[in-house]
Amino acid sequence: MERLFWIEPGAPAEFPDPELALREPDGLLAAGGDLGPERLLAAYREGIFPWYSEGQPILWWSPDPRAVLFPDRIRITRSLRKTLRSHRYRVSMDTDFAAVIAACAEPRPGQDGTWITAAMRNAYLRLHLQGAAHSVEVWEDGMLAGGLYGVAIGRVFFGESMFTRARDASKVALVHLAGQLQAWGFPLIDCQQTTSHLLTMGAVEIPRREFLHWVREARQLPGRAGPWRLDWTYGP
Repeated sequence: MERLFWIEPGAPAEFPDPELALREPDGLLAAGGDLGPERLLAAYREGIFPWYSEGQPILWWSPDPRAVLFPDRIRITRSLRKTLRSHRYRVSMDTDFAAVIAACAEPRPGQDGTWITAAMRNAYLRLHLQGAAHSVEVWEDGMLAGGLYGVAIGRVFFGESMFTRARDASKVALVHLAGQLQAWGFPLIDCQQTTSHLLTMGAVEIPRREFLHWVREARQLPGRAGPWRLDWTYGP
């Protein structure tokens, strides 16, 4: 029988088998617990992530199928290629994580609020200070035009959110992330859930079981110590 697992505050940083997640809503596995670094990293190591709204308990998810992006298969459209060649933007890594997550937390058109609560922001800022969470920044004339952030364990990157304030800025961030991760030997970017935006960039859906196999293999590989610095450059 399917059931939602409850994690008591202060309980050990452990999670049920992700394969026990509910079918409806897809991937909901557990509720409760906390957003401490130990629990967050334990979750990601098992392919689980937090996602909830203000006023709800913390909800932990592992959907099936899972949206992923293989760095060597990123899709660059003709118009995006033109943007990349224009050198309109400057791209960096781990230069202003706080500004990136704050921008990602801003309400989007058609949305009343954001799932990136103050508690979530503080939790990922702590992970960033520990060298586990990283950002990509896209700058235009010294102003932040777009970016993304996520968590890295071993050689798997778990993407969390992205934003854009100018044409193609978030796509430029993703292209540079994929290029840099490919150069570093990362085989996989976790996109969590499927969106039309990610599909246009080459994301695909794979069964949860296959995704968890990728994670369990890649998390054992030596990762990159933070802070990250971009040394990959786009070339046509």
